Amino acid sequence: MPNNTVGVDEAKNKLIDLITIASKGGEVIIMQGGKPLARLVPVAQPTRKRIAGLNRGSIWISQDFDEPLPDDFWMGQE
Repeated sequence: MPNNTVGVDEAKNKLIDLITIASKGGEVIIMQGGKPLARLVPVAQPTRKRIAGLNRGSIWISQDFDEPLPDDFWMGQE
């Protein structure tokens, strides 16, 4: 689907049409003063349902994970 480029004023007047274009997989670039200002794109839909507990046990957090870092780290010496 081709990209569409519109000015801010046109985008204000045709917002519903531009949303329809984006919802069908298109992309709309909104310009102001000859420069791109915003991009309207469709929201990505998940490709499959998430499964709770699928990777149980494959991730761990160390016991000292929330301890302050040593001063040497902050001084760039580590």
